[in-house]
Amino acid sequence: MPYIPVSDGLPGIAGLLAYKPATGVRVADLMHELLRGNSSLTPAEREVIGAYVSRRNECEFCARSHGATIPHLDAGAELREAALAGPDAEGISPKLRALLTVAGAVAEGGQRVTDDHVEAARAVGATDEELHDTVLIAAAFCMVNRYVDGLGAVTPTEDAAYDQMGVRLARDGYRRAL
Repeated sequence: MPYIPVSDGLPGIAGLLAYKPATGVRVADLMHELLRGNSSLTPAEREVIGAYVSRRNECEFCARSHGATIPHLDAGAELREAALAGPDAEGISPKLRALLTVAGAVAEGGQRVTDDHVEAARAVGATDEELHDTVLIAAAFCMVNRYVDGLGAVTPTEDAAYDQMGVRLARDGYRRAL
């Protein structure tokens, strides 16, 4: 049960963003830019990073909603698996594997990212922009995960609810009227 009053029918972060629209719009715009804005990482790869970090942070709502978005972005099953298993997932590119390692380090703490992590990512073709985007997505998800869980956001238990969210997020992104 949420610790603050949220609108009925708005699970997870949606209810929290609607509670205080002045900040809600800005958070939604940031997430939209990070996950759908211009980047050489595909939207599906960025969703994998977000879902993986959320899983590491034990944020069920974010892990499940972003994981459910991946298949609706015409991504292969290996990317959905990467959202669960991270760098150990089979069939993902060496670059995504290295970037997930960086994202996992960010989830532990920014100073956990090492020269070795960065060098390994660059060795398999990660660009400076991709490293930047990975770290920023991972850091933003740490913030959002704590926002969602820290205020006890409504977390559905049914897979169908997450699939509906995944369809909408893949189609519309993260901007919405609050």
